[in-house]
Amino acid sequence: MTGLRSAVWLPIFNDLAEPAVVARLAAEAEQAGWHGVFVWDHLRWREPVRQVADPWITLAAIATATERLRFGPMVTPLARRRPAKVAKETATLDRLSGGRLTLGVGLGSDRFAGELHATGEELDDRRRGQMLDESLAILTAAWSGTPVHHHGTHYIVDGISFLPRPVQRPGVPVWAAGFPGNVKPLRRAARHDGFFPVNLQHPDQLADIVSTITDLRQQKTTPYDIAVALPPGTDPAPYAKAGATWWLAEFAPETVSLDQVRGVLRDGPAEIGIDSNL
Repeated sequence: MTGLRSAVWLPIFNDLAEPAVVARLAAEAEQAGWHGVFVWDHLRWREPVRQVADPWITLAAIATATERLRFGPMVTPLARRRPAKVAKETATLDRLSGGRLTLGVGLGSDRFAGELHATGEELDDRRRGQMLDESLAILTAAWSGTPVHHHGTHYIVDGISFLPRPVQRPGVPVWAAGFPGNVKPLRRAARHDGFFPVNLQHPDQLADIVSTITDLRQQKTTPYDIAVALPPGTDPAPYAKAGATWWLAEFAPETVSLDQVRGVLRDGPAEIGIDSNL
């Protein structure tokens, strides 16, 4: 038996667009027994959101304000970021925190804020998927500490060593996001350390996902995480039974407030024992 771990998943918008405020929330979460704090990664959001913080600066603030919490971006759209820069940022954050970073990754979307269109980024999902996989290959190589020689379709890294390495070995854990029913993100996730299903509707969906990832991972015995986002007040037990190892308390991005988050933190994390399925 292992415990279902609990985290808060924060849109760092409006009330939460101040890194010092989020760092204090993270410290309060740690004191209340929560296991993680994860933040959204966006440049902007639709109205009424007007203020949006940078996730990486916010994560650095969280790292220095806490001692035990796991934290990270959930999720960062790697296709709009330079993988060599992400390699440096992730290694440095992992060292700053003593090895507590988890990197959530995904395709990103233009649907909610038009971010990709507004900044001239790639709009084609298939090409962004290729860029995501190529970026992950570069990150995996960079975290090894050996010189990276990558000449791909989208990126070149020619003989650079990314030192110092992350504290975690062989590298920072990667959770890949994807929609239920889409096999390609599941295949991507199975190659890494966790899966974050987006818009999950029912525990039965999760049970199917866990079964598919178990098959894809075959005989791998390394630890694996399944993280589900649930509104505060939702009973996470059925999801734990279906195979979730983390639940993330989610907040509506347009209405999230400091008082609302503090209320959820005071309620405390879930205390559920689960059988390890992966």
